Amino acid sequence: MSQYNFDLEYTAPDFARPVFEAAPDKEVEPAPADGLAPMAFYSSTNFPTYIKRDGRWLLVKRPRMDALIVWEEKAQEWACIELRKVRAGQQVVVGTAEDGSTGLLVHSTGFLPGGAASEEAFKFMASGASRERPLNYRRIAELLRWDKARAGRSIWVIGPAVVHAGARDSMAWLIANGYVGAVFGGNAVAVHDLEQALYGTALGMDVEGHVVVGGHRHHMDAINTVRHAGSIAGAVQSGIIRDGIMHALVTQGVPFLLAGSIRDDGPLPGVITDVVEAQDKMRYFTQGATLVVMLATMLHSIATGNMLPTFIERDGKIEPVYTVVVDQSETVIQKLMDRGTHQAFGVVRNADDFLDRVVSELKKLE
Repeated sequence: MSQYNFDLEYTAPDFARPVFEAAPDKEVEPAPADGLAPMAFYSSTNFPTYIKRDGRWLLVKRPRMDALIVWEEKAQEWACIELRKVRAGQQVVVGTAEDGSTGLLVHSTGFLPGGAASEEAFKFMASGASRERPLNYRRIAELLRWDKARAGRSIWVIGPAVVHAGARDSMAWLIANGYVGAVFGGNAVAVHDLEQALYGTALGMDVEGHVVVGGHRHHMDAINTVRHAGSIAGAVQSGIIRDGIMHALVTQGVPFLLAGSIRDDGPLPGVITDVVEAQDKMRYFTQGATLVVMLATMLHSIATGNMLPTFIERDGKIEPVYTVVVDQSETVIQKLMDRGTHQAFGVVRNADDFLDRVVSELKKLE
Protein backbone atom coordinates (compact mmCIF):
# COMPACT_ATOMS: atom_id res chain seq x y z
CA MET A 1 0.00 0.00 0.00
CA SER A 2 1.28 3.46 -0.89
CA GLN A 3 2.51 5.71 1.89
CA TYR A 4 1.46 8.75 -0.15
CA ASN A 5 -1.98 10.16 -0.75
CA PHE A 6 -2.93 11.44 -4.20
CA ASP A 7 -6.70 11.64 -3.78
CA LEU A 8 -7.23 15.38 -3.86
CA GLU A 9 -10.80 16.22 -2.87
CA TYR A 10 -12.64 18.87 -4.86
CA THR A 11 -14.92 21.32 -3.10
CA ALA A 12 -17.58 22.74 -5.42
CA PRO A 13 -18.80 26.35 -5.08
CA ASP A 14 -21.73 27.01 -2.77
CA PHE A 15 -24.23 28.37 -5.25
CA ALA A 16 -26.74 28.97 -2.43
CA ARG A 17 -24.72 32.03 -1.45
CA PRO A 18 -26.66 35.27 -2.08
CA VAL A 19 -24.08 36.63 -4.57
CA PHE A 20 -24.58 33.59 -6.79
CA GLU A 21 -28.36 33.40 -6.39
CA ALA A 22 -28.66 37.09 -7.27
CA ALA A 23 -26.39 36.84 -10.30
CA PRO A 24 -28.06 37.14 -13.72
CA ASP A 25 -27.80 34.58 -16.48
CA LYS A 26 -24.51 35.08 -18.27
CA GLU A 27 -24.58 37.49 -21.19
CA VAL A 28 -23.87 36.07 -24.64
CA GLU A 29 -23.59 37.45 -28.15
CA PRO A 30 -23.92 35.62 -31.47
CA ALA A 31 -20.78 34.93 -33.46
CA PRO A 32 -20.85 37.28 -36.48
CA ALA A 33 -19.40 34.68 -38.87
CA ASP A 34 -17.62 31.34 -38.96
CA GLY A 35 -14.28 31.68 -37.19
CA LEU A 36 -15.11 35.11 -35.75
CA ALA A 37 -16.06 35.97 -32.18
CA PRO A 38 -17.83 39.02 -30.82
CA MET A 39 -15.28 41.69 -29.92
CA ALA A 40 -16.10 41.36 -26.19
CA PHE A 41 -15.67 37.58 -26.05
CA TYR A 42 -14.55 35.95 -22.80
CA SER A 43 -11.17 34.16 -23.01
CA SER A 44 -11.25 30.93 -21.01
CA THR A 45 -8.94 29.52 -18.32
CA ASN A 46 -8.08 25.89 -17.55
CA PHE A 47 -9.76 26.00 -14.12
CA PRO A 48 -13.27 24.72 -13.35
CA THR A 49 -15.65 27.34 -14.75
CA TYR A 50 -19.38 27.64 -14.10
CA ILE A 51 -21.88 29.67 -16.11
CA LYS A 52 -25.44 30.52 -15.16
CA ARG A 53 -28.18 29.81 -17.69
CA ASP A 54 -31.93 29.70 -17.02
CA GLY A 55 -31.16 30.19 -13.34
CA ARG A 56 -28.85 27.14 -13.14
CA TRP A 57 -25.07 27.05 -12.74
CA LEU A 58 -23.47 24.63 -15.22
CA LEU A 59 -19.88 23.43 -15.40
CA VAL A 60 -18.18 24.26 -18.70
CA LYS A 61 -17.10 21.17 -20.64
CA ARG A 62 -13.81 20.46 -22.44
CA PRO A 63 -11.91 23.20 -20.57
CA ARG A 64 -8.66 24.74 -21.78
CA MET A 65 -7.03 28.15 -21.62
CA ASP A 66 -7.27 30.75 -24.41
CA ALA A 67 -10.52 29.53 -25.96
CA LEU A 68 -14.09 30.72 -26.37
CA ILE A 69 -16.99 29.45 -24.29
CA VAL A 70 -20.07 28.73 -26.40
CA TRP A 71 -23.48 27.22 -25.86
CA GLU A 72 -23.82 23.92 -27.69
CA GLU A 73 -27.52 23.55 -28.39
CA LYS A 74 -27.51 19.88 -29.32
CA ALA A 75 -25.67 18.80 -26.16
CA GLN A 76 -27.34 21.47 -24.03
CA GLU A 77 -24.05 22.46 -22.44
CA TRP A 78 -21.40 25.15 -22.29
CA ALA A 79 -18.10 24.13 -23.85
CA CYS A 80 -14.68 25.59 -24.64
CA ILE A 81 -13.82 25.65 -28.32
CA GLU A 82 -11.02 27.18 -30.35
CA LEU A 83 -11.74 30.46 -32.13
CA ARG A 84 -11.39 28.82 -35.52
CA LYS A 85 -14.24 26.41 -34.71
CA VAL A 86 -16.96 28.90 -33.76
CA ARG A 87 -19.87 29.04 -36.19
CA ALA A 88 -21.96 31.99 -37.29
CA GLY A 89 -24.82 32.66 -34.88
CA GLN A 90 -23.43 30.48 -32.10
CA GLN A 91 -23.94 31.97 -28.64
CA VAL A 92 -20.56 33.13 -27.32
CA VAL A 93 -19.93 34.16 -23.71
CA VAL A 94 -18.82 37.81 -23.41
CA GLY A 95 -17.39 39.92 -20.60
CA THR A 96 -14.38 39.68 -18.32
CA ALA A 97 -15.69 39.28 -14.75
CA GLU A 98 -14.90 35.86 -13.26
CA ASP A 99 -16.22 36.25 -9.69
CA GLY A 100 -19.75 34.99 -10.36
CA SER A 101 -21.40 38.41 -10.14
CA THR A 102 -22.27 38.44 -13.84
CA GLY A 103 -23.09 34.76 -14.18
CA LEU A 104 -19.58 33.36 -14.73
CA LEU A 105 -17.40 31.89 -11.99
CA VAL A 106 -13.82 30.61 -12.32
CA HIS A 107 -13.35 28.31 -9.34
CA SER A 108 -9.56 28.23 -8.95
CA THR A 109 -9.62 27.21 -5.28
CA GLY A 110 -11.56 23.95 -5.57
CA PHE A 111 -8.57 21.77 -4.75
CA LEU A 112 -7.26 23.79 -1.82
CA PRO A 113 -6.56 21.60 1.22
CA GLY A 114 -9.57 20.63 3.31
CA GLY A 115 -7.75 18.31 5.70
CA ALA A 116 -4.45 16.53 6.39
CA ALA A 117 -4.83 14.03 3.53
CA SER A 118 -5.74 16.59 0.90
CA GLU A 119 -3.03 18.93 2.18
CA GLU A 120 -0.43 16.24 1.49
CA ALA A 121 -1.71 15.76 -2.07
CA PHE A 122 -1.99 19.50 -2.67
CA LYS A 123 1.60 20.10 -1.61
CA PHE A 124 2.73 17.86 -4.47
CA MET A 125 0.91 20.01 -7.02
CA ALA A 126 1.97 23.31 -5.47
CA SER A 127 5.72 22.69 -5.34
CA GLY A 128 7.99 24.99 -7.32
CA ALA A 129 11.00 24.02 -9.42
CA SER A 130 14.56 24.18 -8.13
CA ARG A 131 17.70 22.17 -8.77
CA GLU A 132 18.58 22.62 -5.09
CA ARG A 133 15.41 20.91 -3.83
CA PRO A 134 15.67 17.18 -3.02
CA LEU A 135 13.50 14.98 -5.22
CA ASN A 136 11.58 12.07 -3.77
CA TYR A 137 11.64 9.60 -6.68
CA ARG A 138 9.66 7.06 -4.67
CA ARG A 139 6.80 9.52 -4.47
CA ILE A 140 6.76 10.08 -8.22
CA ALA A 141 6.90 6.33 -8.79
CA GLU A 142 3.96 5.90 -6.42
CA LEU A 143 2.05 8.55 -8.40
CA LEU A 144 2.60 6.63 -11.66
CA ARG A 145 1.61 3.37 -9.99
CA TRP A 146 -1.49 4.93 -8.41
CA ASP A 147 -2.63 6.37 -11.73
CA LYS A 148 -2.14 3.04 -13.49
CA ALA A 149 -4.07 1.18 -10.78
CA ARG A 150 -7.09 3.48 -11.12
CA ALA A 151 -7.18 2.99 -14.92
CA GLY A 152 -5.83 6.48 -15.50
CA ARG A 153 -4.93 7.85 -18.90
CA SER A 154 -1.43 9.28 -18.84
CA ILE A 155 0.29 11.33 -21.52
CA TRP A 156 4.08 11.49 -21.77
CA VAL A 157 5.43 14.45 -23.73
CA ILE A 158 9.03 13.64 -24.62
CA GLY A 159 11.91 15.27 -26.48
CA PRO A 160 14.97 13.80 -28.25
CA ALA A 161 17.13 14.33 -25.15
CA VAL A 162 15.47 11.18 -23.79
CA VAL A 163 17.38 9.30 -26.51
CA HIS A 164 20.57 11.39 -26.49
CA ALA A 165 20.93 11.03 -22.72
CA GLY A 166 20.68 7.24 -22.90
CA ALA A 167 17.26 6.86 -21.29
CA ARG A 168 15.40 5.18 -24.16
CA ASP A 169 15.50 1.76 -22.46
CA SER A 170 13.89 3.20 -19.35
CA MET A 171 11.22 4.93 -21.42
CA ALA A 172 10.57 1.71 -23.31
CA TRP A 173 10.24 -0.15 -19.99
CA LEU A 174 7.57 2.31 -18.79
CA ILE A 175 5.63 1.78 -22.02
CA ALA A 176 5.94 -2.01 -21.91
CA ASN A 177 4.77 -2.13 -18.29
CA GLY A 178 1.61 -0.07 -18.74
CA TYR A 179 2.66 3.27 -17.27
CA VAL A 180 2.17 5.23 -20.50
CA GLY A 181 -1.25 5.90 -22.05
CA ALA A 182 -0.07 8.01 -24.98
CA VAL A 183 3.09 9.77 -26.18
CA PHE A 184 3.41 13.24 -27.70
CA GLY A 185 6.61 14.24 -29.43
CA GLY A 186 8.11 15.57 -32.60
CA ASN A 187 9.87 14.11 -35.59
CA ALA A 188 13.25 14.28 -33.83
CA VAL A 189 12.59 12.00 -30.86
CA ALA A 190 11.25 9.29 -33.15
CA VAL A 191 14.07 9.68 -35.70
CA HIS A 192 16.82 9.49 -33.10
CA ASP A 193 15.21 6.52 -31.38
CA LEU A 194 14.95 4.69 -34.69
CA GLU A 195 18.54 5.65 -35.56
CA GLN A 196 19.64 4.11 -32.26
CA ALA A 197 17.73 0.92 -33.05
CA LEU A 198 19.26 0.65 -36.52
CA TYR A 199 22.82 1.90 -36.04
CA GLY A 200 23.46 2.22 -32.31
CA THR A 201 23.93 5.97 -32.65
CA ALA A 202 21.98 9.13 -31.93
CA LEU A 203 22.87 12.16 -34.05
CA GLY A 204 25.77 10.11 -35.33
CA MET A 205 27.31 9.51 -31.89
CA ASP A 206 27.67 6.23 -30.04
CA VAL A 207 26.70 5.68 -26.42
CA GLU A 208 30.05 7.07 -25.27
CA GLY A 209 29.44 10.30 -27.15
CA HIS A 210 32.04 9.56 -29.84
CA VAL A 211 31.31 10.56 -33.42
CA VAL A 212 31.06 7.48 -35.64
CA VAL A 213 32.52 7.55 -39.15
CA GLY A 214 29.63 8.22 -41.52
CA GLY A 215 27.33 8.78 -38.57
CA HIS A 216 26.28 12.21 -39.80
CA ARG A 217 23.92 10.53 -42.26
CA HIS A 218 22.48 7.91 -39.92
CA HIS A 219 19.37 9.92 -39.04
CA MET A 220 18.62 10.37 -42.75
CA ASP A 221 19.24 6.68 -43.38
CA ALA A 222 16.80 5.89 -40.58
CA ILE A 223 14.11 8.10 -42.12
CA ASN A 224 14.67 6.53 -45.54
CA THR A 225 14.54 3.00 -44.12
CA VAL A 226 11.22 3.67 -42.39
CA ARG A 227 9.85 5.28 -45.54
CA HIS A 228 10.75 2.11 -47.45
CA ALA A 229 8.85 0.11 -44.83
CA GLY A 230 5.84 2.40 -45.34
CA SER A 231 5.44 3.46 -41.71
CA ILE A 232 6.97 3.23 -38.26
CA ALA A 233 4.60 0.39 -37.44
CA GLY A 234 5.58 -1.36 -40.67
CA ALA A 235 9.26 -1.11 -39.77
CA VAL A 236 8.57 -2.64 -36.35
CA GLN A 237 6.24 -5.38 -37.58
CA SER A 238 8.67 -6.42 -40.32
CA GLY A 239 11.47 -6.81 -37.77
CA ILE A 240 13.60 -3.93 -39.04
CA ILE A 241 13.18 -2.07 -35.72
CA ARG A 242 13.70 -4.41 -32.78
CA ASP A 243 14.00 -2.22 -29.70
CA GLY A 244 13.50 1.25 -28.28
CA ILE A 245 10.68 3.68 -27.68
CA MET A 246 8.87 3.43 -31.01
CA HIS A 247 9.17 -0.36 -30.95
CA ALA A 248 7.56 -0.46 -27.49
CA LEU A 249 4.76 1.90 -28.54
CA VAL A 250 3.88 -0.18 -31.60
CA THR A 251 4.13 -3.59 -29.93
CA GLN A 252 2.12 -2.46 -26.90
CA GLY A 253 -0.51 -0.66 -28.99
CA VAL A 254 0.09 2.65 -27.21
CA PRO A 255 -0.98 5.64 -29.32
CA PHE A 256 1.61 8.24 -30.22
CA LEU A 257 1.30 11.61 -31.88
CA LEU A 258 4.25 13.20 -33.67
CA ALA A 259 3.73 16.88 -34.47
CA GLY A 260 6.07 18.26 -37.09
CA SER A 261 7.93 21.55 -37.32
CA ILE A 262 9.49 23.62 -40.08
CA ARG A 263 12.98 22.34 -39.25
CA ASP A 264 12.20 18.62 -39.58
CA ASP A 265 14.30 16.32 -41.75
CA GLY A 266 12.22 13.93 -43.82
CA PRO A 267 9.93 13.87 -41.95
CA LEU A 268 9.08 10.33 -40.95
CA PRO A 269 5.83 8.90 -42.29
CA GLY A 270 3.09 9.56 -39.76
CA VAL A 271 4.45 12.91 -38.61
CA ILE A 272 1.59 15.43 -38.71
CA THR A 273 2.83 18.48 -40.58
CA ASP A 274 -0.44 20.43 -40.40
CA VAL A 275 -0.27 22.25 -37.05
CA VAL A 276 -4.04 22.67 -36.77
CA GLU A 277 -4.59 18.96 -37.36
CA ALA A 278 -1.90 18.15 -34.80
CA GLN A 279 -3.50 20.48 -32.27
CA ASP A 280 -6.93 18.91 -32.75
CA LYS A 281 -5.56 15.41 -32.27
CA MET A 282 -3.54 16.42 -29.21
CA ARG A 283 -6.64 18.06 -27.75
CA TYR A 284 -8.52 14.77 -28.05
CA PHE A 285 -6.01 13.16 -25.69
CA THR A 286 -5.54 16.08 -23.29
CA GLN A 287 -9.26 16.22 -22.59
CA GLY A 288 -9.15 12.68 -21.23
CA ALA A 289 -5.83 12.82 -19.43
CA THR A 290 -5.49 12.08 -15.71
CA LEU A 291 -1.69 12.47 -15.54
CA VAL A 292 0.77 14.29 -17.82
CA VAL A 293 4.55 13.98 -17.68
CA MET A 294 6.49 16.50 -19.80
CA LEU A 295 10.08 15.50 -20.28
CA ALA A 296 12.92 17.49 -21.89
CA THR A 297 10.97 19.36 -24.56
CA MET A 298 10.06 23.00 -24.10
CA LEU A 299 7.92 23.65 -27.17
CA HIS A 300 5.88 20.45 -27.04
CA SER A 301 5.40 20.87 -23.29
CA ILE A 302 4.09 24.42 -23.65
CA ALA A 303 1.84 23.35 -26.52
CA THR A 304 0.39 20.52 -24.44
CA GLY A 305 0.02 22.76 -21.40
CA ASN A 306 -2.03 25.26 -23.40
CA MET A 307 -4.60 22.55 -24.15
CA LEU A 308 -4.58 20.92 -20.74
CA PRO A 309 -7.33 21.38 -18.15
CA THR A 310 -6.45 21.38 -14.46
CA PHE A 311 -9.19 18.84 -13.78
CA ILE A 312 -11.12 15.96 -15.27
CA GLU A 313 -14.67 14.70 -14.66
CA ARG A 314 -14.66 10.95 -14.01
CA ASP A 315 -17.45 8.82 -12.62
CA GLY A 316 -19.34 11.87 -11.40
CA LYS A 317 -16.30 13.30 -9.59
CA ILE A 318 -13.97 16.16 -10.37
CA GLU A 319 -10.34 15.09 -10.03
CA PRO A 320 -7.06 16.95 -10.57
CA VAL A 321 -4.93 16.33 -13.64
CA TYR A 322 -1.52 15.74 -12.10
CA THR A 323 1.15 17.43 -14.23
CA VAL A 324 4.89 16.80 -13.88
CA VAL A 325 7.37 18.78 -15.99
CA VAL A 326 11.02 17.70 -16.11
CA ASP A 327 13.88 19.67 -17.62
CA GLN A 328 17.52 20.36 -16.86
CA SER A 329 16.77 24.09 -17.01
CA GLU A 330 14.69 25.89 -14.40
CA THR A 331 13.94 28.54 -17.02
CA VAL A 332 12.07 26.07 -19.24
CA ILE A 333 9.87 24.97 -16.36
CA GLN A 334 9.19 28.56 -15.36
CA LYS A 335 8.22 29.45 -18.94
CA LEU A 336 5.65 26.67 -18.93
CA MET A 337 4.17 27.88 -15.65
CA ASP A 338 4.22 31.52 -16.76
CA ARG A 339 2.14 30.56 -19.79
CA GLY A 340 -0.67 29.26 -17.61
CA THR A 341 0.23 25.70 -16.56
CA HIS A 342 0.27 26.74 -12.90
CA GLN A 343 -0.54 23.27 -11.63
CA ALA A 344 2.71 21.69 -12.86
CA PHE A 345 5.12 20.06 -10.42
CA GLY A 346 8.59 21.12 -11.60
CA VAL A 347 11.55 18.75 -11.59
CA VAL A 348 14.96 20.20 -12.47
CA ARG A 349 16.86 17.08 -13.53
CA ASN A 350 18.40 15.49 -16.61
CA ALA A 351 16.12 13.17 -18.57
CA ASP A 352 18.24 10.08 -17.92
CA ASP A 353 18.58 10.74 -14.19
CA PHE A 354 14.83 11.17 -13.85
CA LEU A 355 13.73 8.19 -15.95
CA ASP A 356 16.32 5.75 -14.64
CA ARG A 357 15.55 6.57 -11.00
CA VAL A 358 11.78 6.42 -11.49
CA VAL A 359 12.05 3.05 -13.22
CA SER A 360 14.33 1.80 -10.45
CA GLU A 361 11.74 2.77 -7.83
CA LEU A 362 8.89 1.22 -9.80
CA LYS A 363 10.77 -2.05 -10.08
CA LYS A 364 11.18 -2.10 -6.30
CA LEU A 365 7.45 -1.53 -5.88
CA GLU A 366 6.56 -4.30 -8.32
